[in-house]
Amino acid sequence: MNLGPAAEQAILKLQSRKVYLEGNILKVLVSDNEEFISYLRKCKARDIDSRKKRLAITKQVQEQNKELLDAAAENSQLTQELEEALKAAEKLRDRAVEDLETLQKKTQFELVGKIVRVALATILSIGFMVSGLFIISMFTDNNNAIVESTWSNLMGILLTNSFSIVGTIMGVKYATEK
Repeated sequence: MNLGPAAEQAILKLQSRKVYLEGNILKVLVSDNEEFISYLRKCKARDIDSRKKRLAITKQVQEQNKELLDAAAENSQLTQELEEALKAAEKLRDRAVEDLETLQKKTQFELVGKIVRVALATILSIGFMVSGLFIISMFTDNNNAIVESTWSNLMGILLTNSFSIVGTIMGVKYATEK
């Protein structure tokens, strides 16, 4: 396609302002003017360089997009693995807490049992000793009024203390169950 001398001159004036044609129009323009042909060659060379640069940028953007997609997939996989590890850790923590509570309850139960046994053994031994002393004093002495009142007071105190200890232990057991 031939533009004519006036159009060619107008386009050549644009060259001084660094305006160049580009694209498919360069493939169809023809001219007899050597200056315009030189301008068209320059435009074609600039168009080829410009296309190469755009293609390089497009390839670079595509590579970066691919890297970003790969990183996003890897990030997603790592996030999923972390969530699974967190759930597993929470299960292990819950199991450990449950085991610890069971161990504490067992230890408390054993301790309560020992306390009750020792308290009852102490109460029974004192009761037997005081009763033995009372029986001995009944056979050896005629004046038993002081021994009888003492024996009665001690038995009342022992009975009260034994119920108090057992009640306290049962209260502690009931309070710690919840």
